[in-house]
Amino acid sequence: MRTATVGWGRVVVAVLLAVGSWMPLVGLAAPAAAPPAQEKPTDTPSLTSIPLGKGLPVVVRTGLFFNHIEAFDDNKATFEATTDLRLSWHDPRLRYPVEQGLNGYKEYRVSAAEEQIAKIWTPPVRYVNRVGEPTFTERRLRIYPDGRVETIARTTAVYKTPVDVTRFPFDHQSLQIELIVREDTVESVDLDYTSEDVEYSKVAKRVELGGWTPGLIHLKRELIAGWNGDRYAKVQVSLDVQRDAMGAIATIFIPLFASLLIPFLATWMNRADGDSFEVEGFELANVIIGGLFAVIALGFTINSAFPLLAQSDNTVSRLLGLNYTALAMGLIITVAFYRYRLPARWFGPYVQEQMFRFLAWAFPVVFIAVGLGFVAIAAA
Repeated sequence: MRTATVGWGRVVVAVLLAVGSWMPLVGLAAPAAAPPAQEKPTDTPSLTSIPLGKGLPVVVRTGLFFNHIEAFDDNKATFEATTDLRLSWHDPRLRYPVEQGLNGYKEYRVSAAEEQIAKIWTPPVRYVNRVGEPTFTERRLRIYPDGRVETIARTTAVYKTPVDVTRFPFDHQSLQIELIVREDTVESVDLDYTSEDVEYSKVAKRVELGGWTPGLIHLKRELIAGWNGDRYAKVQVSLDVQRDAMGAIATIFIPLFASLLIPFLATWMNRADGDSFEVEGFELANVIIGGLFAVIALGFTINSAFPLLAQSDNTVSRLLGLNYTALAMGLIITVAFYRYRLPARWFGPYVQEQMFRFLAWAFPVVFIAVGLGFVAIAAA
């Protein structure tokens, strides 16, 4: 019995050893468990990154259309306008078959345009001289089969612009809008324009600006220096407007020349009679003093209506200065000739009479000629 039990035990041990020797081979033959699924990596860059398909810099063509000019305040040196800014560049990643585009391009408007613009790269162009936030903005997007992208942004906003009134009221002012790329240097993004963009940049025929006549638009490309030698692309768009001179002549220049006549009355209203004069000096001095107050009041009125004129050298400030000079000259003539009769005391009555006759016409002619000369220089 014991012998049979031992025999069976040896058989069981042998079987177990055989099964153990086959287990590694079974493990090698069995397929390994699949690892967790992972996202397949991709080398395709995001469409919101700068397009490199045509190399750097990305040239962005620029054009600006003046749709409407709401106002221009030359005293505050600001204007409000509604403009259409057109930007155009190439992004080869956006190419598609020609048959997919309706009318030769894909077009998106308003909300659809904003949705698509958020998915692609667009040049970060800023309005440098804009005051505050725009009161209205709307964009349109076009994508052409060859990858050319075009955006048009209609914006209503207020802009700061330089004003030069040296030649007032015959002056031309430049309504400027300055566009610049601040986030990318000119080696990455460059602003430029072609003849087509110059043709696009104009003023709508229906545009009217009270007291001004719109003219031509000029585009100017510049480079702005930044930190560490960086340079940034800039395009300046300038609309030339000419002032309506007739309104200023009627309200400003006629009163200025009329007040210039006041000191001349000191000579025209008197007459030499030997070593004496018909009108006493104190009476004519009152006329000149009254003219002084009139010129002061006129200057205050002009400076209140046109504060910018009081802060610069211009035709109006020159004519006001000429008025004060003529009043001073008239007062000197009144005191020296009519009150104290100094020429008669020093040189005799005959010399005084001849000097009076000369001053009676030379004094007004010289000052009126100088005044007209100021106006002619401004109008030239």
